Formats: sequence, C-alpha cells, structure tokens
Amino acid sequence: MSEMQLVGAGLAAIGTGAAAIGVGIIFGNFVNGALRNPSAAASQFTNAIIGAALAEGLGIFAFLIAILLFLKQ
Repeated sequence: MSEMQLVGAGLAAIGTGAAAIGVGIIFGNFVNGALRNPSAAASQFTNAIIGAALAEGLGIFAFLIAILLFLKQ
C-alpha cells in the first residue's frame, strides 16, 4: 500500500470531523435563534433538521471515500 494512499485516506477522513462541527454550528445557531424569538422556533426546526441531515450525509460520504482509499490495493 502506498504512503500517498494513506495520506489521501487521512485527508478524506477530515470530512467526518468537519461534518460534526457543522452539525454543532447548525444546532447552536438554531438554539440561539429560538431563544431570541421563541415564536419562530417551530417553523425553523425543520430547516435545522434538513441542514443537519445534509451535513451528516457529506460526513458519511467523506468517511466512505476514506475507507475506499484505505482498502484499495
């Protein structure tokens, strides 16, 4: 296995951590907005869930790419 494949797999795995950071930012901003305007919180919750799902989807995709690069011979 080439060292560059391992480097590429490690770099691709960074996306999983970035997805976790993104989900934290999404829900942190949602809570901040809900505390400022509680009447609008219910209408914005769906947007927060969709944003978190998209961020997690990108994280899973980055993890899949990392695994594929790691297992490639």
